[in-house]
Amino acid sequence: MHFIELASGDKMPMLGLGTWKLSRDEAYDAVKTAIANGYRHIDCAWIYQNEADVGRALKECMDAGIVQRDELWVTSKLWNDRHHADHVEEALRESLSDLQLDYVDLYLIHWPVAHQFGIPRPASGEDFASLDQIPLNHTWAAMLECVEKGLCRNVGVSNFSAPKIQFLIESTGVAPACNQVESHPYLQQPGLAEFCDKHSIVFTAYSPLGSGDRPETMKTAGEPSLFTDPVLLALAEKNNLSIAQLMLAWAVNRGTVPIPKSANEDRQIQNLAAAAVELSDEDMQTIQSLDQHHRFIDGTFWEVPGSSYTVSDLWNE
Repeated sequence: MHFIELASGDKMPMLGLGTWKLSRDEAYDAVKTAIANGYRHIDCAWIYQNEADVGRALKECMDAGIVQRDELWVTSKLWNDRHHADHVEEALRESLSDLQLDYVDLYLIHWPVAHQFGIPRPASGEDFASLDQIPLNHTWAAMLECVEKGLCRNVGVSNFSAPKIQFLIESTGVAPACNQVESHPYLQQPGLAEFCDKHSIVFTAYSPLGSGDRPETMKTAGEPSLFTDPVLLALAEKNNLSIAQLMLAWAVNRGTVPIPKSANEDRQIQNLAAAAVELSDEDMQTIQSLDQHHRFIDGTFWEVPGSSYTVSDLWNE
């Protein structure tokens, strides 16, 4: 397994297991299987509603001596209704209790979107809190306090644009350790990747295979499919890889950290093996040419009438 070093000096495995969209039973089985097959990076979040099952799997693997805590990299995320500084530590402690851990290696602000406290899934504009009401830098300062208290080793963000990260840096003097965003051959985000590299921020790629199994409400008619792209199919055949392995190898080769979700043991093993594949410069350039700046997770679900959030403001595009 390759590793990438964070600004803190901690080293993150360059391919992890995503747990979004896994049911509770699937999450338990998938984490146990993944760890048995060599995974050491598990990506979680409170809103996935399966952290207790992930925690049960982690504890059983550690109790059985399959893995030690210091060999694992576990990420969790702060959900939108806990952005107020008074609720950040409480939210992290809840995730730690579910995960049965004393600390997480990385804790992220899940979205630059705030809800009213206790409303995880807003139904109306009144259920949101504006970023004027709960500024991101206030949330960020509370995240940094969690590091000081030993509840997490590193803190970062998810779904943040460069201007939003710049705001945090200018407000606190501390850059996020990581920015976790959607990234795949159709959404490469080179400008954001360059910004992150400049500030020693690890670029983690969620939905690195396009998240074709995401909820139907998040899909649009006629959206492109990575798995039928003729260029990717030809490159995968040329390199004797599956198309999924090709995309994951591309992500690692460009210095990003993909976190594909899979509950299937064979696919887990294939995905992990992709992290060791080296692609030629020519193949990397060919994949680079496929960028369409197409978001499968476009953020339109935050555009609720009466709220202050818009897609253009979300991505600063």
